[in-house]
Parts: sequence; structure tokens; C-alpha cells
Amino acid sequence: MSGHDHHDHGHGGHCHGEHDHSNDITPAIQSLLYSQIDFDSISTLNEAAPEAGAAIVRKTWAERLNDEPELESDADEQLLMYIPFTGQVKIHSLLLYTAPTSSAPKTVKLFKNRDDLDFSMASELSPTQTIEVPQPQAGADVFELPLNRAHWNTTTSITLFFEDNWSDGEEDVTKVGYVGFKGQFMALNREPVSFLYEAAANPNDHVAIPGVNGVGNHVMPGQ
Repeated sequence: MSGHDHHDHGHGGHCHGEHDHSNDITPAIQSLLYSQIDFDSISTLNEAAPEAGAAIVRKTWAERLNDEPELESDADEQLLMYIPFTGQVKIHSLLLYTAPTSSAPKTVKLFKNRDDLDFSMASELSPTQTIEVPQPQAGADVFELPLNRAHWNTTTSITLFFEDNWSDGEEDVTKVGYVGFKGQFMALNREPVSFLYEAAANPNDHVAIPGVNGVGNHVMPGQ
């Protein structure tokens, strides 16, 4: 683990200024939506090996740069991944890692809450958002690709349509090493409500009105 930590510190050490934001991913592990993904229901069209799409999403953050497993396209360069969540989420960014080759994806179209897409539909419909993925360089870490947050509230599933790769049509195989998401999980209503009541309790209540029903006393706070 120490070697991994050292790598992160070294990577962060030479990325200053505008690049600092991307390195915030590592300390903010709690904002990864990993535990909210319904892994068993992931489906990927045109994957060369069965369940390869699900396998790269199952990779933990610590495994993100591992060579295997890797998702490869089969008949052509396109891939269509359907990834459902266990509840409603707000997605802030797409996390993507690919090896630095011309097989790395270039254009990714994202669709919200659609479980019925095939390649022809994904090609014809207007996506919720389109992302141009930078060309990966040797030694690069995960790309954090920001999403338009206003479009990704109340998300129950996301479909990723990898439309092309960096080979400009010369390479039929697209390869993806890691897919993750950063955002917020929408908890059930009763959880934040009970938290708010607890947080708003006036400690003076316990002194001024011991053993008395405090409902009426809240009408005149500060008395």
C-alpha cells in the first residue's frame, strides 16, 4: 500500500494550478459511487469477452490502473455499457482510465435512465451529454471528466456509448481499463430528516423544560 501512496503523492507533486482539482479524487473516496452500483445488472454490447464490461466497473479505486481485466470491443470500435444504480444518485463526473494507445476511446455519449438502448438508437437519439475524452499519455492516471450536474440529478442508470477511438477509424478495437463515477447518493427521506431534527435541537430545552413536552416551547425559541 505504501508504494501506491507514494505514487499518488508523486503524481500530485508535479500537477499544480488548474490540474490540482483532478487529484482531489484520491482523498475524496467517499464521493465515489462504487457501492451504489448494481454490478449484477450491468450489460455491455459488443464486448469481446463476456462480463468484461462489468469487470472493469467492479475494479476498486486501488485497482484502477491494473492491466487486467480490460474491456475490449469485438466486431467494431463501438461499445454500449448500461450501468444501473441501487437507488437515485447525482453524478458529478465520469472517471475513466485507458491505456495510452490509439484504442483509447475518444467520443463518449451518455444517456440517463435508459435501459432500452441498442447501437442504432444510441446513434440516432440525442444524448444527455457528450464527452470528448482526452488522448491518454504514458504514465497518466484516471481522467476525471466533469458532467453537467443539472442534467444528472435523480439518476437511476447511466448508459455509456463509446462511439469511436483515437485511431481515426484505423483500429477496430476500443479498449477501456476502468470506469467509475463521482457524485452523491440520494438517501431515503427519513434519514436526512431525522438528522436535521437532531442537529437543530436546542440544548437549552434539556435545561429549561426537563420532563415536559417540548413541542409548545419551540414556538418561542430564545425565551
